[in-house]
Parts: sequence; C-alpha cells; structure tokens
Amino acid sequence: MTTREGLLRLGPDLPAVPLEIADSYRARTRGLLGRDGIPGAALLLTPAGSVHTFRMRFAIDVAYLDRRLRVIALTTMAPNRLGLPRLRSRHVLEAEAGAMAAWGLRVGALLSVEGPDGRTDVLTRPGRRRGASGGPARHDPGGTA
Repeated sequence: MTTREGLLRLGPDLPAVPLEIADSYRARTRGLLGRDGIPGAALLLTPAGSVHTFRMRFAIDVAYLDRRLRVIALTTMAPNRLGLPRLRSRHVLEAEAGAMAAWGLRVGALLSVEGPDGRTDVLTRPGRRRGASGGPARHDPGGTA
C-alpha cells in the first residue's frame, strides 16, 4: 500500500495529528486492514463516501467529511461492520476508537490537511491538470480551445 504522509489540523489551538493519505484505489482498498492499530495517527481515504471494517483487528472512529473537509458525521465502528454511505461525504477519516473524542473532534469542525513540508495542496493528486478556472482541464484533440 502506498500512502502519502501529512498532518491533520483540527483547529488553531489544537496539536496536529500525523496523517496517512490513501488517495489511490489500492491504498483505499487496503486501508487499515492487516494492522493492529494506528496509535496517535489517522488515515484519510479520499475520495470516499463510506467504509467497512470487515477483517479489521480493532474498532475505529470514523469521520465523514464534505468537500471542504468539514465533519458531517462521526461514528465508532466495531470490526466486521458495514458503514452506510453518507450524502455529501467526499473523504473519510479513520482513527483508533476513542481517538477522535480525545482530540475533541465534533460534527461541524473544519479540518485542514498539510504535507510534511507545510504545503496545503496535498489533496490535489500529483500530475492532475487543472484548467484556468480551477476546474478540470478540458481535452481538446483538435488543438483549439
């Protein structure tokens, strides 16, 4: 599994949480499977709208995030459960059960993600072209825009 590293910012007065970012199909599929825990850290699945805990070895806290990284739902899931998809969920944050309560994470909180170098564009997939408007670049096989 190839994940990228980052920092999860929960708010201006709270410490950052070490973060693994799973933004490929393979990394999202693997998730936390085969691990005994992820102490003091979190895993961000992106894009994602739901999760499951089949074959997991430990219970997890799950935060469903919208496109702006605002927490829209929180739940704790025991192993071998299927989470329901959440409308407007674009990302899912996973951590060991109890971690999110200890961090003070609440529905409505606005999170931010930074790379280890402090960059805030870590959720932009490498090599992905963006158009001048910020939207996806258009493909123009004829060479005219």
